Amino acid sequence: MIVVTGGAGFIGSAVVAYLNATGERDILIVDNLADSAKWKNLVALKYSDFVHKSQFLARLERGDFGRPRAIVHMGACSATTETDGDYLMANNYAYTRVLAEYALEKDIRFVYASSAATYGGIEAGFNDDDATSLTLKPINRYGYSKQIFDEVAIAKGWTKQIAGLKFFNVYGPNEYHKKEMSSVIYKAFHQINEYGFLKLFKSHRPDFGDGEQKRDFVYIKDCVEVIGQLLQNPKANGIFNLGSGVARSWNELASAVFAAMGKERRIEYIDMPAQLIGSYQYFTQASMQKLQAAGIRLKQTSLEDGVADYVKNYLAAGELRLQDRPL
Repeated sequence: MIVVTGGAGFIGSAVVAYLNATGERDILIVDNLADSAKWKNLVALKYSDFVHKSQFLARLERGDFGRPRAIVHMGACSATTETDGDYLMANNYAYTRVLAEYALEKDIRFVYASSAATYGGIEAGFNDDDATSLTLKPINRYGYSKQIFDEVAIAKGWTKQIAGLKFFNVYGPNEYHKKEMSSVIYKAFHQINEYGFLKLFKSHRPDFGDGEQKRDFVYIKDCVEVIGQLLQNPKANGIFNLGSGVARSWNELASAVFAAMGKERRIEYIDMPAQLIGSYQYFTQASMQKLQAAGIRLKQTSLEDGVADYVKNYLAAGELRLQDRPL
């Protein structure tokens, strides 16, 4: 059995879709559906059981699931704007630590989600070596809740046996339930359809023009390919960046969406909300050498190709899920 926590969420359900495509069916999904629309991500997936996240750890310790072959831990609070620090620490740090300790004790392959938010406001280079990781200073509670586990994993030497992924700006099918936390590509598609133009934040720094803030955008299909390889190669361990390795501007992203929709580019620049100004990242770009050195092959879909695939084959087709088309 392979356990996928957060298995109904964006990246988690995409992982299950990838596993299904490789013939895996004995999958335990752990999640909390509540009133979220993410249940729709489960409809076309093949899995053996579903367990609520509040029951999972106790049942795992009790041996209800035998000895899983692997645990892919994507479950967490992923809202970068979440202000409840206790909630973030319980979900993103404490839960992850208990699960990691169990996997290490039982010699179970453990792959977990860290985040590029751990880098905070630095722009000099996003290096994922352990020495750098121990010096990072996140600029929001979400980033800190991810950073503290990474620090513990490094200090205890766990990174020699487990794999963590610092996801950069992931976009693609299965994110539809994320609402305000969905990618700008998803929001842009609907905004352009409704109004004919796209709103982007103005820059509040003189060294960046409006819409010229840059991020590392990575397609979900590339992410699940990496996770699949990490499951197949238990010797590829450490905390790794997972991005495209190329920083692209919001203006370039907008152009890609307009092009995929066959529409003329129209952008309106708006003021950034006051609460974001002090915690906004103006530049992110993943250094990908460490992951490649671990023997992982990177697909690295270009922004234009990823946006075109997402818009034409999923969004314009009625918000299809990843599992609705051959991977």
